[in-house]
Amino acid sequence: MTSSTPPRRRARSAGAAPVRYRVHMQRLHAHVYDVELELDRPDASGQELWLPVWAPGSYLVREFARHVLQVRAHCGERSLAVRKVAKNRWRVEPCVGPLQVRWSVYAHDASVRAAWLDPSRAFFNPGSLLLEPAGCEHVEHELRIEPPPAPLAWSVATTLPARDVDARGFGSYAAPDYQQLIDHPVSCGEQLRLGFSACATPHALIIEHGGRLRGQVDERRLRADLKRICEAQIELFEPASRRPPFRRYAFLLAPSPHGWGGLEHADSSALICGEADLPHPRDPADAGAGYRRLLGLCSHEYFHAWNIKRIRPQALTPPDLQRENLTGMLWLFEGFTSYYDDLVLRRTGLLDAKQYLQLLADAMCAVQATPGRHVQSLEEASFDAWIKFYRPDENTPNATVSYYTLGGLFALALDLHLRSRGKGCLDDVMRLLWQRYGRADAPLREQGVAEDALPGLVREACGLDVRRWFARHVQGREELPLARLLAGFGVQCVHAAAEAPEALGLRLDAASAWPRVRYVRSDSWAEHAGLCADDVLVAVNEQQAGAAALARQYRRAAPGQLWSAHVMRDGRLLQLRAALPPPPVGPVQLQLAAHPGARALRLRRAWLGA
Repeated sequence: MTSSTPPRRRARSAGAAPVRYRVHMQRLHAHVYDVELELDRPDASGQELWLPVWAPGSYLVREFARHVLQVRAHCGERSLAVRKVAKNRWRVEPCVGPLQVRWSVYAHDASVRAAWLDPSRAFFNPGSLLLEPAGCEHVEHELRIEPPPAPLAWSVATTLPARDVDARGFGSYAAPDYQQLIDHPVSCGEQLRLGFSACATPHALIIEHGGRLRGQVDERRLRADLKRICEAQIELFEPASRRPPFRRYAFLLAPSPHGWGGLEHADSSALICGEADLPHPRDPADAGAGYRRLLGLCSHEYFHAWNIKRIRPQALTPPDLQRENLTGMLWLFEGFTSYYDDLVLRRTGLLDAKQYLQLLADAMCAVQATPGRHVQSLEEASFDAWIKFYRPDENTPNATVSYYTLGGLFALALDLHLRSRGKGCLDDVMRLLWQRYGRADAPLREQGVAEDALPGLVREACGLDVRRWFARHVQGREELPLARLLAGFGVQCVHAAAEAPEALGLRLDAASAWPRVRYVRSDSWAEHAGLCADDVLVAVNEQQAGAAALARQYRRAAPGQLWSAHVMRDGRLLQLRAALPPPPVGPVQLQLAAHPGARALRLRRAWLGA
């Protein structure tokens, strides 16, 4: 019987012959890549090959091996037997070499994590495509990207170092080891390339579907706005040298009518946005919320070039690509990044104070509407990301909390706490993290950030003992004192009236004439009445269900009033009843105080510039 834990093999020396890959994109309509590997000196006892099961930055076992088709091997003219020995591992029968292995990969995942191939574009994270010969992880790797069938006028976009490529970028690339090879996504298609310099370092935004979008995108605006974002972040971490930790950087952007998101890499990021989010040359000065959201996405993934790609937790130093890497610190790496992404937009003038406060209020509302914050701490949310955050279901809001959103609010609260005490700010903590753990010459770079390190770093950077603060808000589930902290900065926190259906504890899918219940919030009228996910809401108080009717009825209702609901469940009509509880706290609104005190105004200007 094959062991579930693959055997450890001694890594080969850096002087060993390179691993050579060749990627073909001929089967566009079938969405299939054909890949070849050549290895001069395979393992004499039988070469094993493996594929990562997850993509760094996205903490869920994705099982990329499920898309691998027909692994075949040859040594010269001799065909070799290939046996699968684990879910993501194959073993080739012994041979002297050189060994040639061929396989195919089905590529129809439009996210930033895996691989896509069709007649419009190609994209792949190498870790979802390239089988790695066990024992060769630390030798040089070469990747040759072959062009698609003519007459497609595609180009290649990647920050992988080129070795021998043509004018369109097809040809050979190289990386010193497998970990660095898979940290360079590859995007191919008709591209719109916008180059700019940030702190004297080359940057580029490469937009797919360039043939269709040429002339429809405000190139000057995008270059200027991204330059401001990048320079602000470089100067945050390296105020003296103004040097980023990479020689060049690329934003690889694929506009899509459906997807949204990003994935960070050491000197690039893979991004998806809505096509309408791109600024048009004739857009007004305020290009709209969609464009601001796109800039926030770019800012978020760019900040990760420091905070997770180089400043890393011990559990990911280095990452083990064949199993979960459990850490209770994702609130630091994703949450703090979520705080800084929009804060950088505010600092660079790409958001005004009102727009920035609205984004903070949205985050506060999202956490407030999540009963799971009383169930799961930030530390627990981080640790359980692999089994909960990326696998939402109808009970997720009641059982979990987002380490992105709540982690960002914790960063906000910590920053305001430090500033209000006159002991520096969160920028000082991030710079110390960078100097201690992230820079190429950082003394603890190879060790990674310990799970309990941050309170000590805050004290070192700012002179405050925050161990109890962390115990309450990171290990514990105590509410953040945001209203009090914001008031000290001349920002008022006001609650609007709660509205149905959220006030009733319902989230509805109103795509059809009869709304379907998506989830029921714990300790709400809906839960007390007995509604559950997938119920079809037919009527409330004998009136046809619908968002407008619910809102009208709720405005006229009083606590203690008995409400009834008719629902269809498993093909049966049920009548459910419960008394209305007191109205819950309504959504948060943040606004600048018109007449803050002198100290509050000084603190607000230093933090918010307003």
